[in-house]
Amino acid sequence: MTSQQTNSNTPNESKPEASALNLSATQLSKLASDIKTWGVEMGFDAVGISDGELSKHEAHLNKWLEKGMQGEMDYMHKHGSKRTNPEQLVAGTKRVISVRMDYAPADIKAAEEVLKDQNTAYISRYALGRDYHKVVRSRLKKLAQRIQQEIGKFGYRVFTDSAPVMEKALAEKAGLGWIGKHSNLLDSKTGSWFFLGEIYVDLPLPTDAAATNHCGSCQKCIDVCPTQAIVGPYQVDARLCISYLTIELKGAIPVELRSKLGNRIYGCDDCQFVCPWNKFAQTTKEPDFTPREQLTDQKLMDLFGWSESDFLSNTEGTAIRRIGYQSWLRNIAVSLGNADSSPEVISALKLKLESAEPLLTEHILWALEQH
Repeated sequence: MTSQQTNSNTPNESKPEASALNLSATQLSKLASDIKTWGVEMGFDAVGISDGELSKHEAHLNKWLEKGMQGEMDYMHKHGSKRTNPEQLVAGTKRVISVRMDYAPADIKAAEEVLKDQNTAYISRYALGRDYHKVVRSRLKKLAQRIQQEIGKFGYRVFTDSAPVMEKALAEKAGLGWIGKHSNLLDSKTGSWFFLGEIYVDLPLPTDAAATNHCGSCQKCIDVCPTQAIVGPYQVDARLCISYLTIELKGAIPVELRSKLGNRIYGCDDCQFVCPWNKFAQTTKEPDFTPREQLTDQKLMDLFGWSESDFLSNTEGTAIRRIGYQSWLRNIAVSLGNADSSPEVISALKLKLESAEPLLTEHILWALEQH
């Protein structure tokens, strides 16, 4: 579940001062400890530090790309080796500070019940509050500025799912969790309901021990996937993934997959719901991640009735807005095709058909055929 955004943050162009360049090993060790303390004080739930050596993950990524599993996500390969070599993306990078920020709402366990109501729209829990890109990136900049207050100017750049960055691989190296069989990062104390962010720095900070894998023989995530997108342990074919189909894909959703979307109109959390480690999920402490009432567990018919101005207003400041109004209607049309048949559903589909663009028309006609 990852959309490529243009990063607005530029590297610190000022030359590092002598204080930052000549820190002793003892000073660097203390600074690393302080960074973790400051990070938690600023609202992050965990902070870790790693180097940028990602050769193992690079090999895995290249095999995945060779199979074409990225679908239309061209950004996964267009940056070449910059994704797996931090120093190529930001010259001078020596370490990566990775952060974790929990987003699970208080009723996260009850949310799974929504999937059983085919007339109610299910939106991935991460997208119900304020856009995490904005929240995490703002906090990262504050952390970088706090470091600068302590040691003087140094080279850095912040990222939040916003550039060619292997954020899960880096977070695993920084000890924040391990990459599970569903390709999400997992932590034994908090599960997987969290966001990640990074600061690339030119400071030779001491690194943390990498997390170890604790998936064992469990494959509940593989078994539960509605579209069998997890084609093998640690291998997700994006072309089959509901998160990709409802968020990244700009064209038509493949006909053979439409019935498998159920009532999921934006993203999918099934693999997280069944993961045993998520019994330890931590409720978010961040008010900005509080689910918005107008988006949470609303009836499909109500959301389908939104005008474009309604959509823009109700999704303002959220990650959902990025998919655009037409993809929003496309997704809901498919879910209405999977909903309980009723004269109201059929009428709503036919009414929208009168002014629909070609892409939406295709999905509405499919939905009508299901009734």
